[in-house]
Amino acid sequence: MQVRQATAEESSGHLIRALGVSDLTWLYLVAVVNLNIIPVVAAEGLRGMWLWVLVCVFFFVPQGIGVIELAERMPGEGGLYLWTKETYGSFHGFLCGWCYWTTNMFFVPTLLFYVTGVTAYIGGAGATGLSQNRIFFFALTTSLLWFTILANIHGLGVGKWVSNVGGVGSLTIAVVLMALAAVALAHHRLVTPWKDLALTHLGSLPVSTIGVVCLALVGLELGPVMGDEVRDPRRTIPRGVLVGGLLCITAYAGSTLSLAVSVPQSQMAVVEGMMQAIDKMSASLNVNWILLPLAIIMAASIVGSTSAWVSGSARILFVCGLDRYLPKALGSIHSRYGSPHIALSMFGVLATSIIAMSFIGASVKEAYLTMLDLSVALQMISYLYLFATLIHGAFSKSTAPRYFRRITLQIASLSGIAMTALGLTMTFVPSRQITSIWSFELKMFVTLALFLGLATTLFFYYSRHRHVAETGEV
Repeated sequence: MQVRQATAEESSGHLIRALGVSDLTWLYLVAVVNLNIIPVVAAEGLRGMWLWVLVCVFFFVPQGIGVIELAERMPGEGGLYLWTKETYGSFHGFLCGWCYWTTNMFFVPTLLFYVTGVTAYIGGAGATGLSQNRIFFFALTTSLLWFTILANIHGLGVGKWVSNVGGVGSLTIAVVLMALAAVALAHHRLVTPWKDLALTHLGSLPVSTIGVVCLALVGLELGPVMGDEVRDPRRTIPRGVLVGGLLCITAYAGSTLSLAVSVPQSQMAVVEGMMQAIDKMSASLNVNWILLPLAIIMAASIVGSTSAWVSGSARILFVCGLDRYLPKALGSIHSRYGSPHIALSMFGVLATSIIAMSFIGASVKEAYLTMLDLSVALQMISYLYLFATLIHGAFSKSTAPRYFRRITLQIASLSGIAMTALGLTMTFVPSRQITSIWSFELKMFVTLALFLGLATTLFFYYSRHRHVAETGEV
């Protein structure tokens, strides 16, 4: 007797549609605007502003076009995993999904790492040394990680509020930072090297950071990743992408400019740069009292961003479990909360392991930067699939309805895949803040090879078991 396996499309029908336009807008804001990345770009000085312009035009706008188009043509839970699988087959879909969720297995710890840079501003002078204390670091980051996981296990009805609060926090921090910089500049409290904005030649552009900027601007695919949990997705996703995208660009550009003019390039701290700038400007304006509430808001923003990426990553594990390309238990839905609780818990276990291993032979700063670059590399691989899928539809002779005109899709897909490939290449160029280049390169190449090799092995192992279950043939 043959037993028919449920498909991802059928089984995900038990998920609860809890996300509206405002929820998706805040989700995009908290997921895309990662305050921890801004100091990394601002550390390049005012020249870093050109990176935002370049990546926004050739990557972020094409990403928005691609997400809206593909969500319209291939709706359902899983987003870019589903799109790649439908276009290029199960193996490529699995590899795309694998790179996407493993990206966040590295990226989520970098978000939580940033919390330690905020603790000194919450706990006062007595907490200053905690940001380099590994035991405290591990305890704090893992506690916050599991808090967000438990919130999401209780369903998106609960988990979305963690993200919403984080989105409000991100926007609040960005607005306050820009306001402080504007007032300080008006009172001539800052020495602004505007001449650094001038690009005398292309070689002066900090291209080694371009992959990090690309990573900073990913996240618009999160809505379609949770496609079966979005109310009226054909209306909600385009509106969320438009409003959320505009807010994200404003927050990033304004915050980077504010940091670059308030903290000298040589003094920029990558782990606590945001609070460093606020501290300096609030002191010059005699409004030091805002430091503590803003530090608390920033911590809430980081937790909200963590929640958004944990939730999106778990959905990829969930649909891979439904499709039987990973253990089928990952495709389970909680009987009470309607959430993929096994997938969420599995992600938590793996991310906790990454946090524990990240300090082997590295300082907090180097562990942070190495994991950030690994996140970029894996994310760029999944985005190569996203834009390759868009290219397939844009240049095909299909007469299927399109959300955008064919020429718009063709330009967006070619631009997006070119910038993504450049971002991937640049991840292997160490920044000036990496002291051990050989250690950095070894970790990058070995880790990527291991993760891609493991993905291939697991796919063919579970594909064989799936075939046996469906046909009874050994």
